[in-house]
Amino acid sequence: MQAPTIKQILLITDGCSNKGEDPAKVAAVAGDMGITVNVIGVLDQDEIDDQGIKEIENISRAGGGIEQIVYAEKLSQTVQMVTRQAMTQTIQGVVNKQLQQIFGKTTAIEDLSPEKRGEVMEVVEDLGEMARMEILVLIDTSASMSHKLPTVKEALFDLSISLNSRTGNNLYSIFSFPGKRKDVEMVLDWTERLDSLASVFAKLEMGGFTPTGPALREAIKQFAAMQQSKRSNTDESFYEETI
Repeated sequence: MQAPTIKQILLITDGCSNKGEDPAKVAAVAGDMGITVNVIGVLDQDEIDDQGIKEIENISRAGGGIEQIVYAEKLSQTVQMVTRQAMTQTIQGVVNKQLQQIFGKTTAIEDLSPEKRGEVMEVVEDLGEMARMEILVLIDTSASMSHKLPTVKEALFDLSISLNSRTGNNLYSIFSFPGKRKDVEMVLDWTERLDSLASVFAKLEMGGFTPTGPALREAIKQFAAMQQSKRSNTDESFYEETI
């Protein structure tokens, strides 16, 4: 089985959206396009926001992803765990589709015998090492996130180190919301490494509102643009080989 390309939006936020369209509805669009939406809610020790927690759950479920509520000091390990867990979940879905084509529509990994299930999970693990990862990180830069940004930066560095130990390729992109002049702004264009984060994070400006829906919409557009770029490069390579 060929190693898949796994597309993830990783949304890091600490509050409810308060501008633009419903983020859960946008997350559902992403999920339908094969882009998993994972959400990490970053809280202070004394924060309890039921509305925010409910929104986080709605976004991740609509986008077929995973949600975690975490205190800032636990963010780094949570980012790694969520990213890898979502990767495994996506690959298991791909394998289940293959099993259904072979054995019937109702067959899944859980239906196999323990021995066969172990063999299949080894395949899932191998595919996880070889898969191409495309991760677009959406960072909430509303005013209440100001003192949490150093922790977010550290968490993303650790994520890069963790994923770069894999055999497969990784691509990262980072956007913040709200931006300086618009709802969403590119912080870092698609890159294989996150080495430039230190200089990038120093330039971030904090805003007073949280346009989560528009941020997710922009993330979808970025994946679509990258896919179009891949097709254009492939067509150019084919043209050069045939002339």
